Amino acid sequence: MGLRKLQTYLSVEDYLAGERESPVRHEYVDGQVYAMAGASDRHNRIALNVAGRLNDHLADGPCEAFVSDMKVRVSARLFYYPDVVVTCEPGGDRYTKTQPVLIVEVLSPSTERIDRYEKLLAYRQVPSLQEYVLIAQERMLVEIYRRSSDEEWEHEILTEPEDELALKSVGLSLSLAQIYRRVRFDEEE
Repeated sequence: MGLRKLQTYLSVEDYLAGERESPVRHEYVDGQVYAMAGASDRHNRIALNVAGRLNDHLADGPCEAFVSDMKVRVSARLFYYPDVVVTCEPGGDRYTKTQPVLIVEVLSPSTERIDRYEKLLAYRQVPSLQEYVLIAQERMLVEIYRRSSDEEWEHEILTEPEDELALKSVGLSLSLAQIYRRVRFDEEE
């Protein structure tokens, strides 16, 4: 999803109030807001494939999966809208989650740098987060960053249809074939 920077400084309170009324979602980074653009059909298929499997898997437990319209508060002055997020926090704000255990971002040409660097660094500071997954949409490539200790993270790359993405945070494994179901790479983007 592409981001377009709006040249306005907003307080956290004004941002949160405005997001409840706005027809367009915005991410918030230290007083600056960034409008979220639409996504391709590939992007949507991948996110839906992952979210659907997570939703079915988590149906009767304490954790819940949300898609791109759920905000995550990363810090006091940082809010993102991940493509898929899982949280096990009870109650709380209906519009913002603060204790994600799993975050999934589908990479777009306009957001890959932000997802891969800025968000990776920011998400690693969230104490509850156990796994951060990046999924390419132009080719079969999944990367997972998994917390191994308070300070250490493991990195794994998957590229084959039979490779399994083990989401230890929620006890679910997905093959790349499941993640990329109905995604065709021979079509022009």
